[in-house]
Amino acid sequence: MTDIVDPMTRSRMMAGIRGKNTKPELVLRRALHAEGLRFRLHSKNIIGAPDIVFPKYAAAVFVHGCFWHRHHGCRYATTPFTRRDFWEAKFAANVARDNSVKSTLLGMGWRVATVWECALRKPSSVQESAQALVDWLKSTAKELEIGEGAT
Repeated sequence: MTDIVDPMTRSRMMAGIRGKNTKPELVLRRALHAEGLRFRLHSKNIIGAPDIVFPKYAAAVFVHGCFWHRHHGCRYATTPFTRRDFWEAKFAANVARDNSVKSTLLGMGWRVATVWECALRKPSSVQESAQALVDWLKSTAKELEIGEGAT
């Protein structure tokens, strides 16, 4: 199967994908700020440069796109038909890096939360996700995963 857009258009589309300050990240940050939480962003001093860092709680939050980080069982974690080998290698590397960063942070005594993009698509679920993070920060739990079908 071939791509539905020409190579130049696809290149322009892919170049426009950001790694920081994505829409899901911005809506979550807005909701957390409204809850009275203050945090650091993209701290390069912490392995993996988490999207949101709560130094007071030694907690790192990663806002993962379901497509790029392969949210298991999520309808947004599709695989392109073209260049399948390339995409599968790319996704496998992303997942391996995510697991490595999470393990390292946990080993260093950090708490790690992953918020999947699918959990931030509706305003009501953004509020639920923010509240789940607030509750997690107040708890002693080391890990949290928020998203449709997250375990």
